[in-house]
Amino acid sequence: MRPLAEPTADRDRWLAWGAEHYGKPWAEAPFLWAESFFYRRLLQATGYHRPGPWQGIDPFAPFKTAELHGATVAGQLDTLARLDTPDREQLLLACLWGNRADLGFQLTATESEASGALLIDDSAVLWSMLAEAPRLDLIADNAAGELLPDLVLIDHLLTAGLAAEVRLWVKPAPYYVSDATTADVLATLALLRDTATGLGRRLEGHITTARLRIDTHDFFCAPLPFTEMPEDLAGELAGARVTVLKGDLNYRRLVGDLHWPATTPFAETVERFPTAVVALRTVKSDVVVGLGAEQESTLDTREPGWRTRGTHALISAAPAARG
Repeated sequence: MRPLAEPTADRDRWLAWGAEHYGKPWAEAPFLWAESFFYRRLLQATGYHRPGPWQGIDPFAPFKTAELHGATVAGQLDTLARLDTPDREQLLLACLWGNRADLGFQLTATESEASGALLIDDSAVLWSMLAEAPRLDLIADNAAGELLPDLVLIDHLLTAGLAAEVRLWVKPAPYYVSDATTADVLATLALLRDTATGLGRRLEGHITTARLRIDTHDFFCAPLPFTEMPEDLAGELAGARVTVLKGDLNYRRLVGDLHWPATTPFAETVERFPTAVVALRTVKSDVVVGLGAEQESTLDTREPGWRTRGTHALISAAPAARG
């Protein structure tokens, strides 16, 4: 692995993040770090940070745009139009299973992986956390087919008075093929303005009144777990009552990309996070915590490979650590 050579704005950060890894084979780096650096090198190869015609151009935008204007999102909008009064549990599950829209995962998923099983359901804990309509932060994962149900859920929380304010965090730059950036949020809002006018108008109203804020931070493209987040981001997040983290990568960064025993309590792995947390995650990697011993044994016996198929999911919640 070689350090970034171009004098980009993030070069010094990557020099610090990878100081102990440069000059070594890729296989010797922690997987989370190597995976993140691979995608950063893709941006280097496409000229994203370099002055020229491709500077600032998302190399994954054609894929995300095709999904946003494709059959999956059209079906979501059609279903939404037929719902008289959306149920919060339905919207939460749509937000959860929307994670299977991950374009990177679709490269390896098969048609047989269509069914899903919810392994952990702490949704009641989330609703109890919102009893006093506090601020909720949502750290997004993917664009298009996943971002749409995220925005629908956010609108419901604000419109129903379940949250006084929502802060939606997205990536500062293209990352992991389908990860949502500010541009992806704007594209989705434009689609909703044209096709689901009531929802589109409400979301724009939430933004205008500052009840919905779109934000980002360089750390969301860092090859590091959340235990190493900088103080300024931790301080920003601390203003929320609860933080909802979407997707497999955010889950790995939250609990640590480690070989945890699956029976490790979720709360023990997130005790350093600055707020109460809820993870909405479709399982696509080996890292899993919070299961019962019998539950794990049954899954391993009856469904080998269940950890990486994207056919199982979890809603895991933990209160804020005391002190």
